Amino acid sequence: MRQQPMLNPLPQPERHQARLNLLLGALPDVDFELMARHLEPITLRLGESIYEPGSPLHHAIFPTTSIVSLHYVTETGASAETAAVGREGMVGLALFMGGHTTASSARVLVAGGAFRLPAGRLQQAFDGVSPLRGLLLRDALSLIAQITLFAACNRHHPIEQQFCRWLLCALDRMPSSDLVMTHELVANTLGVRRESITEVAGRLQQAGVIRYRRGHISVLDRAGLEHRACECYAVVKGEQRRLLASGR
Repeated sequence: MRQQPMLNPLPQPERHQARLNLLLGALPDVDFELMARHLEPITLRLGESIYEPGSPLHHAIFPTTSIVSLHYVTETGASAETAAVGREGMVGLALFMGGHTTASSARVLVAGGAFRLPAGRLQQAFDGVSPLRGLLLRDALSLIAQITLFAACNRHHPIEQQFCRWLLCALDRMPSSDLVMTHELVANTLGVRRESITEVAGRLQQAGVIRYRRGHISVLDRAGLEHRACECYAVVKGEQRRLLASGR
């Protein structure tokens, strides 16, 4: 990961950026100050590996404008996304759940900013900062709900519904309606053939829901996208909102 200069204490503009992460933003000021001195601003690049299966996790990552995709990779090299984490959560939940490795991999799906915290500091904060502990536990529940719903979605729902659901989840984590994303990357994320994504994207473009040009997807009609998505999007979004709100 490309590091930015580390300043201690964290400068005010970077404190504001850190608060864009909803977990950090939900912390009371006094508890955030305890965390801020150890947060390090970083830039995540498209396709960058955060961790691989079985490798130790050294940092917790709090995305702000980036999105990290969690994948399971089979022995044949085939893979599919099991969940994604953006500004609503944290990458590295295993660090406070009794494990320092995972069976999945994590790669950057959308490039952007994030903050990282050393594993030891996260454990100290988890043990000592009660509001953070509650937020992280609810984030873990949200991630479990996402994995469960998406497993059923990928098994039972048509590719067009999956694609629309996936686009909406990505949009919720982005500051704009434009995604830097190729059909091949979307296909690898959903674990389907690239030709299937090209066909679905073509239909959505003809219907005026999206505009696609090489490497970019722009959503023109969000309501139309929501109409074409399966119920999984609304369920996951509702669960994320409920769990975050319950800690306030």
